[in-house]
Amino acid sequence: MYIKTLTIQGFKSYRDQTQIEPFSPRHNVVVGRNGSGKSNFFAAIRFVLSDAYTSMSREERQSLLHEGVSVTTTLSAYVEIVFDNSDNRFPTGRDEVILRRTIGLKKDEYSLDKKSASKADVMNLLESAGFSKSNPYYIVPQGRITALTNAKDHERLALLKEVAGTKVYEQRRTESLRIMAETDAKREKINELLDYIDTRLTELEEEKEELKEFQEKDKERRCLEYAVYQRELEEVAEALEEIEEERRGEVHNANVRREQFNDREKQVQNLENSISQIRTNLTTLALTRQGIQSELTDLIRSRTELQCIVADLRNASERAGGKLQELQEELQTVQGQIAEKEQALAELRPEWEAHRAREIEEKKKLDEARAKLEALFSKRGRMDRFRTKADRDRYLRGEIASVQAYRQSQEQALIAAREELENARASLTDLEKRVEGVQETAKDGRARVKQLAEEIAQLKDQHAEMSERRKELWREETKLKSLVDNEADELRSAERVLASMMDKDTGSGLKSVDDIAARHGLDGVYGPLYRLFEVTDDKFNIAVELTAGTSLFHVVVDTDDTASRCLEIMIREKRGRVTFMPLNRLHPKIPPVPNAHDAIPLIDKLRFDQSHVKAFQQVFGKTCVCRDLTIAAAYVKSHGINTITLDGDKVDRKGALTGGYHDVRRSRIEAINNLTNWKTKYNADSQRLKEVTTTIQQLEQDITRTMGKIQVSSNSQTQARNSREMMGEEMNLLNREREKLVTRIEKLEGEVTDLESELSSLDAKLQGYRAEMASPIAHGLSNEEQEQIEELGREVEQRQKQLLELGKKKNEFGSRKNLIEIELNENLRRRREELRSKIEALGESEAGDSSSAEDLEARLRELRSLSNSIESLQKKLHDADKELEKLNSQLQEQRNTLEKVQNQQAEDNRGVSKQQKTTERYLAKKQMLLSRKDECNRKIRDLGVLPEEAFEKYTNEKLDRLVKKLHAVHEGLKKFAHVNKKAFEQYNNFTKQRDQLLSRREELDKSASSIEELVEVLDQRKDEAIERTFKQVAKNFEEVFEKLVPAGRGRLIIQRRVDQDEEDAEEGDETQQSSIDNYTGVSIKVSFNSKVDEGLRIQQLSGGQKSLVALATVFAIQKCDPAPFYLFDEIDANLDAQYRTAVASMIHELSSTAQFITTTFRPEMLVHADKFYGVLFNNQKVSSIRSITREEAMEFVEQEAQAQ
Repeated sequence: MYIKTLTIQGFKSYRDQTQIEPFSPRHNVVVGRNGSGKSNFFAAIRFVLSDAYTSMSREERQSLLHEGVSVTTTLSAYVEIVFDNSDNRFPTGRDEVILRRTIGLKKDEYSLDKKSASKADVMNLLESAGFSKSNPYYIVPQGRITALTNAKDHERLALLKEVAGTKVYEQRRTESLRIMAETDAKREKINELLDYIDTRLTELEEEKEELKEFQEKDKERRCLEYAVYQRELEEVAEALEEIEEERRGEVHNANVRREQFNDREKQVQNLENSISQIRTNLTTLALTRQGIQSELTDLIRSRTELQCIVADLRNASERAGGKLQELQEELQTVQGQIAEKEQALAELRPEWEAHRAREIEEKKKLDEARAKLEALFSKRGRMDRFRTKADRDRYLRGEIASVQAYRQSQEQALIAAREELENARASLTDLEKRVEGVQETAKDGRARVKQLAEEIAQLKDQHAEMSERRKELWREETKLKSLVDNEADELRSAERVLASMMDKDTGSGLKSVDDIAARHGLDGVYGPLYRLFEVTDDKFNIAVELTAGTSLFHVVVDTDDTASRCLEIMIREKRGRVTFMPLNRLHPKIPPVPNAHDAIPLIDKLRFDQSHVKAFQQVFGKTCVCRDLTIAAAYVKSHGINTITLDGDKVDRKGALTGGYHDVRRSRIEAINNLTNWKTKYNADSQRLKEVTTTIQQLEQDITRTMGKIQVSSNSQTQARNSREMMGEEMNLLNREREKLVTRIEKLEGEVTDLESELSSLDAKLQGYRAEMASPIAHGLSNEEQEQIEELGREVEQRQKQLLELGKKKNEFGSRKNLIEIELNENLRRRREELRSKIEALGESEAGDSSSAEDLEARLRELRSLSNSIESLQKKLHDADKELEKLNSQLQEQRNTLEKVQNQQAEDNRGVSKQQKTTERYLAKKQMLLSRKDECNRKIRDLGVLPEEAFEKYTNEKLDRLVKKLHAVHEGLKKFAHVNKKAFEQYNNFTKQRDQLLSRREELDKSASSIEELVEVLDQRKDEAIERTFKQVAKNFEEVFEKLVPAGRGRLIIQRRVDQDEEDAEEGDETQQSSIDNYTGVSIKVSFNSKVDEGLRIQQLSGGQKSLVALATVFAIQKCDPAPFYLFDEIDANLDAQYRTAVASMIHELSSTAQFITTTFRPEMLVHADKFYGVLFNNQKVSSIRSITREEAMEFVEQEAQAQ
């Protein structure tokens, strides 16, 4: 193992990434000026491999980053070492090991083979490869030799201890003493616990009798719990078996998938064609969807507006409808009340009329009596007033004349009133007839409006249906236009592709042949050969195409005369060139084909019209398809036929062999098929587009006619409505006039009654006056008259009482009648008329008012039409979305399949990775089940020793019954609440703890003895290690020194402490120190010119000799524990020339087994080196390293020597 390459970036003076050319596995020398970065180069290696840069602070990490003259700040640095591991010294199984350490202001990371690794892992790996902490001298930086040269004896002894690895023994010894102290503490604790346990066991022994019954119950519980756990174990075992079965199935599926590998490549061409077609369909469908979406948006906006209008109309209609119903209900109620009131009035009116008649009669009698009484009183008064009869009679005649005159005037007034009453009644009858006529006319008007509204609604429905049909046709027209445009583009593209596969003259000639055949009606022109056949199996496409070649574009005709006519016209019109195949001139000679399954006649794989068979025999009849070229060549030799493979490799019977790569994407057969398909689609969609356009025009004419009909009906409806409004106004006028007449009649009837009563009174007064005139004048009334006055007074009084009583009864009936009449006339009948008017108004609105019911119905029909259209469009949009989703899914699937086929190796790798993950999931699930199994086993173990019946007692029990029994046992155990239920467990636990503690105490006793023995062994091994290491280092030192100084001799001498008093010995016993403390240091004695002299101590040597001795010591230490490579930084700086040569020779000798990387300013080190590197340093304080030649290195060293 050796360092192969080194990469440094951002570390100290190495700002830019510096990758050093691969090192030699033997001796490498690095030269450079002081301060150029040689020491930083060694520091970079130490940064990765040694412990010199551990536990650094932020400032220390900052000091390792480059801080030269630069516009950017270095935030991180890394050093990467690539080791050659061909000897597998690093146990990684790879030929190279890449170790990198990255440092920043806040990070310090290691990576191993490009993967993150911890520092502990890296250090363990280095230890395993021989980078021992006990021998840090495989890297010797500047100053290490000087420090070793000036080292004291005790420091060299410490170095010897470090090399001997005594730190390990001392650490283990200290750890053993710590464990021994812990063991003593544990033994004391165990003794205390044992005393406590013995006390508790004595107490628990007394409670055993109480626990016997509890133990029985507990035994039952443990049996049941065992049965439950055992059942769970069986379920886990079944699940494990199922997992294993699934895993076997997955393995089988993986094998099947691997077998499908070779079938995927053939799908590429089909997938690309399919993807192209899907993209075209997506474009067309997207345009169609866009149109549908736009129309749907407009319709939804219109529907929203219409819904608002309908909502307003419906609210109005609901209010009107609700009001109509409410009015009708109220009208029924009012009519019922009117009927009740009229019935009550009919019953009450005869009573009132009878009382009224009696009152009138009684009043007449009262008036007559009063008149007689007044006449008597007047007579008595006149007796006193008039002295003579003549005066009296003259006065009476005057009164009679006055009364008669007044009566005559009142009688005339009565006659006039009666005539006026009759006239008013006749007018009322006429008015009622006119009202009935107006009502009939209004009713006919409502029927007419309703009929016109229904006609308009029907016409509007037809218009909406035709409009919807027109929209659908518009959408279809838009879709067809898009399809036709796209198909035209695709057809032109297919024609261009096919034209690119033939020369320009041939393409022009084929077009002219088609044009000539159409213009001149040449039925004998069948067209180019490619139009006349189909390949029955696509796998033969390449063979057919390459066999036919340009013959695919030859034009097949019936006779040579037809061909001549076409050629004459083409020559005359100067339109291209073609080759004709006249069937009457073709006489193909078909050789016998082999009757074998591995040689298939190519013509058998074509489907064509038998009338063209000669043309196909001419082109394909001599060719057979074979599996490979070997078989093809064999059949060419044996049967004299042309052969071709499915891949297009041809063997001609004349000896030519044609083959190679054939681009299936430039297939003429595919181009021909593509052209044919697009032409068929274009012709079909163009024809359909013409049909749709014609249908739209016819439909627009029908829509125009329907709109005219709607306009005519709307005008008629408007006229009918205007007529209805006029009738309504006339009806209102008649009603008002009727009300006036009724009022007038009632007034006249009252006047007639009053006049009749007054005339009756006047007649009675006249009769009295005449009677008085007939009687003689007297000075007083006669007795008869006095009696008559008294009688009349009593009669008047009596009749007044009767009249008063009749008046009360009449007034009572009259009040009731008046109340009923007022209720009828002022309230109920008036309310009835109002309700009838309102209902009639609402009825008219429902019957044909465009602003209410009719408008609402029309709007609802329009809304339903819009909703149907929207629903249809939404369905179409949904279908389009589903189709888009389906096409996108197909496109994605095709792309994925194509990508899968094109990247089949990567896919197979991913499949393997997926299989591994599946296996890992199975393993994880299996591990989980195994954990459950272990948990069940642990629970069973925790149950302790089970009775024998536990294994058979509940074997056949169902799990739910086991759970119930276990619950019952737990319930039974509750009655032992007064007992210390844990006593038995505590007794067992304490017994078990006592046994465990006794066993543990015995183990601790044995452990203490073992630790004491281990301490003794460690002390002994430590002594042996220091003695062994010293002897080996001393021996190596003598050998190395002898090689470096052949005439001299060197020895290492260990110094012992012999004066040690008793107190020191006691302290040594207490601290468990070994006898190694008897050594106080290691001294060095060397002789440079004699092998028998005692030699000089190192303090007596010159500087160069000291450096040589120090180097000999380093080499001696390195021989004790050889490292895979060594780094020496200017170790020959203080050596004399002869010693530098000796050191260089020794390094050259050792480089056969280990790699050396050294820096020097001396030429002796360059003599035997294998590779040389120069360190450069620019004015920006940036170091770089490059490989140089030996001569360049020698020249640099000489220049440095001259400069010094």
